[in-house]
Amino acid sequence: MLALEVDAPWGVDQLKVVERPDPTPGPGEVLVRMRAASLNYRDLMMVSGFYPGVRGPITPLSDGCGVIEAVGEGVTRVAPGDRVASLFFQSWIGGRVTAQRMSRPLGSPVPGVARELAVYSQDGVSKVPDFLTDEEVATLPCAGLTAWRGLFEDAALNPGDMVVLQGTGGVSIFGLQFAHAAGMRTLITSSSDEKLERAKALGADHVVNYRTTPEWGGAVRTATHGAGADFVMEVGGAGTMTESLRAIAPGGHIAVVGMVAAGGEGMNPTALISTSVRMQGLMVGSRDMFEAMCRALDQTRIRPVVDKVFPWTEARAAFEAMRDGAHFGKIVLKF
Repeated sequence: MLALEVDAPWGVDQLKVVERPDPTPGPGEVLVRMRAASLNYRDLMMVSGFYPGVRGPITPLSDGCGVIEAVGEGVTRVAPGDRVASLFFQSWIGGRVTAQRMSRPLGSPVPGVARELAVYSQDGVSKVPDFLTDEEVATLPCAGLTAWRGLFEDAALNPGDMVVLQGTGGVSIFGLQFAHAAGMRTLITSSSDEKLERAKALGADHVVNYRTTPEWGGAVRTATHGAGADFVMEVGGAGTMTESLRAIAPGGHIAVVGMVAAGGEGMNPTALISTSVRMQGLMVGSRDMFEAMCRALDQTRIRPVVDKVFPWTEARAAFEAMRDGAHFGKIVLKF
């Protein structure tokens, strides 16, 4: 089989296609022939050598869709011919998050999905909605589940609440689609008016260009008649946290899921104490959460936004597109 591999000195230009022996599933394992994989910002950091604790060589990417080609002894969850998605955390089936349950994410230390054939535990894959394409399914395990968990597992939100989404990457676009379907009001930010128009077409109630309105927290206050947002999907990190704190309502929830924005001021904890704001770090979710999300997708028929598709052997070009911020929604590799 063929696989993608990257090692020190790291960098997108260090990605290469290598030949590896075809794997065989052991007891409790499944062999998956990959059909599609999607890129996340974490993958870009890993390939670029900026992700903590990663040692090469690695087979990158955590999010994929494939078909079960063979199963080992004792496998009961899936059967040959089933279409499945890889699960980001191979050991987090359900329950609260623990260090042990988060210890085996795909990409590193568990080899990722950027390969023609992959062997995983039967507990590390899940069946997926039939109406979605392979490329759409490949967007679900990280970006889709992160947005789902932030909105519906961690935050106590209700129809009519105001949700703020930062940027138009995968997590934020999923958040927009999920929140809109649940009857929430939405505001999304971007530096591109063209992308904001696309967000409106997906149901965004308010849009703000943060390039022309850098203090967008004030725009959130205006849109909510001074009340503030009930929820902010914080993907920027230090570079956007000040505005998130300006935008959030007393008792609101800030889900910290990324760190793509540079700069920023030091955070004053007084802002949290005086307003009872809840700020929670968030990294993907469990298999139970993933399967709940898939049931909701079946009910609502929400289709993930796939913006760009590349042949999987052209992963360098795909990563360059992500690095340049040229996408709206998700970038996918097709096998």
